Amino acid sequence: MSLTGTPFLLTLIVLSVLAVALPLLLWSRLRGPRILRAATRTLMLLFAQGTAVALVFVVVNNANSLYDTWGDLLGTGDHVQQAADLGADGTGGIALKKLPRVRQTFAQADGPGMHAAGGVRVTQLEGRVSGVNAEVYVWLPPQYDEPAYRHHRFPVVELLPGYPGSPKSWFGSLDAPRQLEPLMRDGKVAPFILVAPRTTLLPGVDTGCANVPGTVNADTWLSVDVPKMVMDNFRALPAPKGWAVAGYSAGAHCAVKLAVAHPDRYRAAVSLSGYNDPIGERDSLAAQDPALRRAANPYLMLARAATPPAVALYLSGQPHDGYEAALALQREAKAPTAVHVVYIPKSAGGHTMALWRPQVAPAFRWLTTQLDQHRATLKGVTPPEPSNVGSTHEALASGTASRAAAGRKR
Repeated sequence: MSLTGTPFLLTLIVLSVLAVALPLLLWSRLRGPRILRAATRTLMLLFAQGTAVALVFVVVNNANSLYDTWGDLLGTGDHVQQAADLGADGTGGIALKKLPRVRQTFAQADGPGMHAAGGVRVTQLEGRVSGVNAEVYVWLPPQYDEPAYRHHRFPVVELLPGYPGSPKSWFGSLDAPRQLEPLMRDGKVAPFILVAPRTTLLPGVDTGCANVPGTVNADTWLSVDVPKMVMDNFRALPAPKGWAVAGYSAGAHCAVKLAVAHPDRYRAAVSLSGYNDPIGERDSLAAQDPALRRAANPYLMLARAATPPAVALYLSGQPHDGYEAALALQREAKAPTAVHVVYIPKSAGGHTMALWRPQVAPAFRWLTTQLDQHRATLKGVTPPEPSNVGSTHEALASGTASRAAAGRKR
């Protein structure tokens, strides 16, 4: 039975009701020795507490897309077949353009939000270069199957969850397709293909989206194998001009790191509540080795770059949760690197899906200016509105309230 499936949730609801009913019906009717009655009552209480805790966990897990499978929860899921040393560029000297086409079979994905706005499809991809074998979710924009667009190639955004986190989170908890589809139909957001690959590849650790020879080639999985599969199976624009990567929390760190490291593969990145130093996630593999920790820090990557990467970065954060890291990147960036920072006040909420969900549409409007043919330039760090008094939570979380007004509301 699936951890995130409706049958498991309904089973827990039934068991929770039964766990409450049993003591009410049987508490005073138990017969036998006192010790046996005490033991039975204790078991009934433990059963009630256990089912209540399990039900709350499942509801929270489904709402926040923390663990997708039992293997993720129990720390037994391993999606790495091999992890060869692929060198600095993560290709191992392989001529990627000469690799045979990747032909995949897709099925309708199940879970919260997976049937909305045309539905999300899923495939199991064996990464030929990375040695990773994991699922990849794909959502196609409403224009994709329209006759007028049959020869059109579409821009792509690769979506990364936090840790722990499920690739389904962008389609369920963050509700990206349902938010973006009407904007795409109205021409307010470009018709992006959304691609969400699994990022939890090893049990109990965050890969930091890094290549660690002998352990995992997460960078290559995300920046080589997944993009090649998408371009081989869908009418996607080539990299880098048609490609961006977006993430929240640990996924935000990965998004910026991948874009800065591979300007030949991505044109833009979106970071929601991200960090620069991999130690921001204590379970990150990239933080365990000092050299790898430095190499995976986008701030240091920009500072040491002989040639600044031609990428655009959209960084949003709250004080002590992404904002300072974003400003550091903005100060260090040199043209053609462009950094747009959005301040999110503390009054918008904490490090949760409720904070990031309202930021999806503004971030994709920005991405439209970066990947579409009609590009615009966004300037400034803080939106110009003089006050956030009377603003909705969505307005606060999407960065439409000013820093000064936010300070008055804390």
